[in-house]
Amino acid sequence: MSADTPADRDDTPETPNAGAAAGAATAEERGGGLKVEADGGGSVVLKDAVPDTMFVFPLRNAVPFPNLMMPLLLDSPNARDIVAKAEAHNGFLFLVLQKDPEQQQPGGDGLHEVGVVTRILRTLKLPDGGMSAMTQGLRRARLQKVVRDKPHLVARIKEIVEIPAQGPRADSLFRLLQKQLQKLAEIQEQMDTGFATALLNVDDPSQLADFTGGVVRKVVDRQRLLAEAAVEPRLELALQLAMAETELVELDKKIQHEIRDKAEKAQKDYFLREQLKSIRRELGEEKDPRALELQRLEEAIGKANMPEAALRRAKEELTRLQTTPVESGEYGVIRNYLDWLVSLPWSVATVDDRDLDRAARVLADDHYGLEEVKERILEFLAVRKLRPGHQGSILCLAGPPGVGKTSLGRSIARAMGRKFWRFSLGGLRDEAEIKGHRRTYIGALPGRILQGLKACGSNNPVLLLDEVDKLGSDFRGDPSSALLEVLDPEQNHAFLDHYLDVPFDLSKVMFLATANVLAQIPEPLRDRMEVLEIPGYLLDEKVQIARRHLLPKQLERHGLESRHLSVPDTVWRRVVDEYTREAGVRGLDKVVQRLCRKTALEVGRGRQGVGRLSFAEMEQLLGKPRFRPDERRKQRLPGVVQGLAWTPVGGDVLYIEAVSSKGKGALQLTGSLGDVMSESARLAMSYLRSRAERFGIDLAKLAELDLHLHFPAGAIKKDGPSAGIAIASAFLGCILGKKAPTDVAMTGELTLVGEVLPIGGVREKVLAAKNFGLSRVILPKGNEPDVLELKKDLVEGLDVLYVDKFEQVFDILYGASSPPGRSASAVSKRKKKAARKPMRPAR
Repeated sequence: MSADTPADRDDTPETPNAGAAAGAATAEERGGGLKVEADGGGSVVLKDAVPDTMFVFPLRNAVPFPNLMMPLLLDSPNARDIVAKAEAHNGFLFLVLQKDPEQQQPGGDGLHEVGVVTRILRTLKLPDGGMSAMTQGLRRARLQKVVRDKPHLVARIKEIVEIPAQGPRADSLFRLLQKQLQKLAEIQEQMDTGFATALLNVDDPSQLADFTGGVVRKVVDRQRLLAEAAVEPRLELALQLAMAETELVELDKKIQHEIRDKAEKAQKDYFLREQLKSIRRELGEEKDPRALELQRLEEAIGKANMPEAALRRAKEELTRLQTTPVESGEYGVIRNYLDWLVSLPWSVATVDDRDLDRAARVLADDHYGLEEVKERILEFLAVRKLRPGHQGSILCLAGPPGVGKTSLGRSIARAMGRKFWRFSLGGLRDEAEIKGHRRTYIGALPGRILQGLKACGSNNPVLLLDEVDKLGSDFRGDPSSALLEVLDPEQNHAFLDHYLDVPFDLSKVMFLATANVLAQIPEPLRDRMEVLEIPGYLLDEKVQIARRHLLPKQLERHGLESRHLSVPDTVWRRVVDEYTREAGVRGLDKVVQRLCRKTALEVGRGRQGVGRLSFAEMEQLLGKPRFRPDERRKQRLPGVVQGLAWTPVGGDVLYIEAVSSKGKGALQLTGSLGDVMSESARLAMSYLRSRAERFGIDLAKLAELDLHLHFPAGAIKKDGPSAGIAIASAFLGCILGKKAPTDVAMTGELTLVGEVLPIGGVREKVLAAKNFGLSRVILPKGNEPDVLELKKDLVEGLDVLYVDKFEQVFDILYGASSPPGRSASAVSKRKKKAARKPMRPAR
């Protein structure tokens, strides 16, 4: 059983006012022997004890307090019945907050323990036909027991004896609370005017603390204040609540002022603009900005020379824009769409420079070496010269980092006289980056392809899709699938961007792509492109690149001149050989930057600079060499061989170590080996056991040995079958106690019957062996055509020994003095090259 009160509407009980005294007089007339009188502060004070049993009136969102008036809205028959019976019984009513405001008829468990004993002063009829009752709070009381719950709650209560506040702390809390409430009354506009007057006339700390309940917003905080029997803690709690309420009121006023100022400024600006428009229209000085905007778009549509489908769509959207209010959010969406339509280069194209000699000079000026790559690019340009409308294949420049893939694309654009734009695909996972967002999304834009065309201002630029092997995919789509339409000559003449939703012709665009690892490119996408591999640079090529390109560029960037720093070729060779170990020249560029920074420091201090760099100054500026040309292991132990590996940054030479110890024939593998390489190790041991007699292995002794195979640099993951013959050679040297030569490295897949199968990455592995200073390389016989296609400089001075059986590897390392096979330098002198066999995937 519950009744709504006016507190349900404004969440604050009525504060003491001048009507309290009149209520006290009426209560004395009807008190039934209970004496009630008004004190000096306008509050009503109970002089005699209250009964211990009375009717209970649950409150949903209001908390009563002693000495405060509490009006009750009797909007239900139950509420009116309770008040009528309480008046007939003894005139007392126990008001208490219920725990759940939504509960209709709470029992004793649904009520708070502490409430207020009130005296019903009068009941009034309202103009709308309802009734209300005015009650006066008398004393705090605790609900002890529910005596009867039907038809109405009747409970036994017990008065709460207050613990008075004494001492200087209580006096200080009283004064502070009084000041805080006065401050709150000053800044709160809705506060009753009699509230401040009543504060000045209250000298009882208990009553002042109860007054605070009239200004606290939260019902739970009011109940905490009511439940506190001791006056001093109640004063402290009331002070905390009053201070918090003051801060909230100040924040409310600040926010209201800010919003009011903004609204007033916006309204003022609106009226001023309208007045200015009217004045300008009257004077004939300026047209309406909306009309000017529409006129601009209409003229731009006429000049854009769009295809018929795009022109029809643009006119439709312009008609929609003319009927859309400026204040509408749709107005900005349509205007942005039209801006994109008119800004795209539908018919704007640059004139191609078809001079192949000039293109060759540009490529030669920008890049040293890479003759095969330059020749293929010139062939590509020649076809476009003879057949301008022929799209041809899409070139994919593949190779390690730092070999000049991106700069080659820029040189191609310069040689053709076209605009250049680079689009990095690394880490791209959203298909909308390629094909755009639909206009239904907030902040929608066209894809990066059309953004690049707008930036270039022509419909035939050179677009470089950088790092195409690093595309990702997730729930937002597969960008590699979206690129299929872009790169397919049969489809890209009508490329449909989701934002534009009209076809755009990409057939005139020259697409180039770059990649580090071809195996990571999806097969359908790789099928659209012609791969042009850039393996890396030789020592002499790096020296020339550093002398011709890297040093002049860094001197200019650091504000230096050639007289401040010059490097002889002999010093360049030492720098390249001892401070870098890479396929490209990115690390070499960082070394050159360090030299220029050291020189800039000298010049900045007023000195002459380094001048002509010597070997001693090289070590002084760059520190001790990171790599030594003689860092190969001179004292080789049995079981250690050199293998060749392919990595995304080029080839590398790695050591393979095997040791034996007494045991039971166990095999242990370490060095972060993958599944395929681990299988190669177990396969090698099975093969050696099967040919034990051929290699002189004592199987009885081998059964009493534990073998351990290790690949150094254990933090780097290693996998692939191309280390098969190197692993078998390491096991064989360990078992036989023989040392392998230090000038030979090998690579090749080993089968269970001892055959050596071809592998991939031959160019990178041969280049790594040459840079490492080796003189012999063992390769599978099936890779001979790959070696024949290498440049003569790459294999000069390097003997490539071809094998198709492991017995030949054994003879080279541990057996015959004349190894079988044929050197690459001798093979390269053949006039007619062998037909190239299809290369297997890189291993």
